[in-house]
Amino acid sequence: MNTRRKFLKKGLFGTFGFSLFSISNIACSDNSANQKEPPEQSEQPLKPTVVSTWNHGVGANEAALKIIESGGSALDAVEKGVMVTEADPESTSVGFGGLPDRDGNVTLDACIMNEKGQCGAVCFLQHIKHPISVARKVMEETPHVMLAGKGAFQFALSQGFKKENLLTEKAKEAWEEWLVKSEYKPIVNRENHDTIGMLALDQAGNISGACTTSGMAYKMHGRVGDSPIIGAGLYLDNEVGGCVATGHGEKVIETVGSFLVVELMRNGRSPQEACDEAIRRIVKRNPDFNDIQIGYIALDKKGNYGASCIHKGFNFALYQDGENELIDADYYNKG
Repeated sequence: MNTRRKFLKKGLFGTFGFSLFSISNIACSDNSANQKEPPEQSEQPLKPTVVSTWNHGVGANEAALKIIESGGSALDAVEKGVMVTEADPESTSVGFGGLPDRDGNVTLDACIMNEKGQCGAVCFLQHIKHPISVARKVMEETPHVMLAGKGAFQFALSQGFKKENLLTEKAKEAWEEWLVKSEYKPIVNRENHDTIGMLALDQAGNISGACTTSGMAYKMHGRVGDSPIIGAGLYLDNEVGGCVATGHGEKVIETVGSFLVVELMRNGRSPQEACDEAIRRIVKRNPDFNDIQIGYIALDKKGNYGASCIHKGFNFALYQDGENELIDADYYNKG
């Protein structure tokens, strides 16, 4: 499944011509052919970059790239990028096509954050295909950070969004199959098809981020994970960098994971070192970590990046230096 793919790009980024260096303390997995070592912490001029979670991030990066290549903002790039995944019926845990909760309802969570530290979020939102765009409207059109449930839905309608049925036949069939036993054990994916989180560094040197999901399949009705929570699923500081999370959201919330990564970076850790430490914090708190998967990706102001997870299987899409490629993240549990 973990086949490395490269999508060579022509255009603006191909002219930067910077070299990637490896971080000396990165531990390589036994699938090294599919891994790429993040660059050495660089003091060189910035490298406009887009990074996003899982292999659906490759297509999302494509949309984000068009914005940045045309001189657009990182904020516009991350919104347009994750909208690709939200609209994809084959992506069963993000937006349209997402697997429902145990009562058969597709409920969505999302948040977005710009370089000014402004942010917006929605949670437990139903019937709206693009929760990330509603989250942006919350940020830009209201005095609030988060709207939930019926209130978020009513606000979306007032902003011109259309009510849609998000439960596809594929997702409905999977839910009906689950109903046969109705075993309540939320699925935590170790491979592919989970939350999409995205960070972008634009030509002006600004970072923005977005995170969107339909959450754990067959979750309790009303459950909200880390994805719409600023500081957990997403956090950034334009002076330092940003981080997004994916996986078992409750454990990310308990450690305020994305905020932790950015603060570690602020105190001198590289993005890779910060992600590794955030994973170790979760493992230390959870002796049963074999049943938990968490992944982090981080990006700093110079385009240095890092990614880490608990178990093998998490990958991320990176656009930098004219290439858009899928990379396997380093992982903690090598036993």
